Amino acid sequence: MSIPGKEARQPPREKGSTAEEDDGACPSVLRAVGKYPPDCHRGLWSAIRAYRTEIWLIVYHGCFSQRKVSVFSWKGEIFLRITDLRIGRLSLPLAHPFKTALRTVERIEDVAVMVVGEDGGVGYGEAPPTAVITGDTTGSILCAIEDYIRPAIVGMELDDLSAVMEKLNACLVHNTSPKAAVDMALYDLWAKSQGKPLYQLLGNARSSFETDLTISVNQVDEMVKDALEAVRRGFTTLKIKVGKEGLADIDRVTSIRKAVGNDIQLRVDANQGWTAAQSVAIIKTMEARGLNIQLVEQPVPADDIAGLKYVSGQVDTPILADEAVFSPTDAANLIAIRACDYINIKLMKTGGIWNALKICELAKQHGMECMIGCMLESQVAVSAAAHLCGGQGAITMADLDGPSLCASEPFPGGPVFDGPTIRLNDTPGIGIELPGEIFG
Repeated sequence: MSIPGKEARQPPREKGSTAEEDDGACPSVLRAVGKYPPDCHRGLWSAIRAYRTEIWLIVYHGCFSQRKVSVFSWKGEIFLRITDLRIGRLSLPLAHPFKTALRTVERIEDVAVMVVGEDGGVGYGEAPPTAVITGDTTGSILCAIEDYIRPAIVGMELDDLSAVMEKLNACLVHNTSPKAAVDMALYDLWAKSQGKPLYQLLGNARSSFETDLTISVNQVDEMVKDALEAVRRGFTTLKIKVGKEGLADIDRVTSIRKAVGNDIQLRVDANQGWTAAQSVAIIKTMEARGLNIQLVEQPVPADDIAGLKYVSGQVDTPILADEAVFSPTDAANLIAIRACDYINIKLMKTGGIWNALKICELAKQHGMECMIGCMLESQVAVSAAAHLCGGQGAITMADLDGPSLCASEPFPGGPVFDGPTIRLNDTPGIGIELPGEIFG
């Protein structure tokens, strides 16, 4: 093989050495050997030859008026370029309507994404439109991905995961759900390229754990019936949705506790439905009745940080912040003033795994435990969250019941959702396989 401008191939050199100074070398190639020189005008011709366990990269490039040949030796995988980002739709019926203080939903109607690598590998993600919490609608999710995220990251090299994630997060503000969908698809493809399940690359804290099951807010007798059915299915922790009727919520929780007995853990989620004063009164009454509530989630409006801190300081029951925490900055601010006892991480709030890992690190530094939660998501997004839970020791509680609320059959692959138990396996990436017709 002859190289333009060079009559004979240069002998192999040590990693990072060049035939001449390599300050103008193509950044995409130098990134593979750990160098980040200034960008340049480049006319790139490359030949890649595998020799035993080494990959020799011989690069001809132009930098302004100079033309040089650089030879690099790099042991490992060739960088993987992102070649496409495709969009599909998921429509799945729920077994029962999902009711909270904020909304009622009967079907999962989410946006699916597929990131494609130059080797033909793919990674999958999902974004639910949850306008009352994230502000993201189906239309805004589609627009964010098609008009901003796709142009920003297609063509980038996935081996430099940090650069890709920084570009993803900087290409537009907010829009955390579409960012999360693409983020998890990128992590899926990245882990597949490493030949490992994602949770092992995220810390490998555990390979199985248990989730709670949500009991939607309804009339008391219906909530009791749903709670007993959940216990029959093997769930030992229930999350009780309240927040619509103030003090009347106490009767809901009291009736459920009486029905399920004291061996079942109860979590109470008000979904921002109470004022700070109501929260203190309701929680103190539940404490006085000996209802043994494990925690109360987001009792006050998300922007009432002073109210959240006030409630936390007035009651013995631990307070879990949910809608008050989207970003690592939000988490740092709550931790700094000790406005809550726990933090609920949801990928659709954080914009994906990348920022969720930052919250986990903050929590570990300050000795605060985290829950991993989800919106109304299918097995796709919940599986990504399950891998984060499996990777991170800071996450000690799980509310990943999305697949358990669906009436449809699960997609092939990925974690096993067996009643309350979620088991991770050794399949590379997240493990989910979506049918091609979803993406047209």
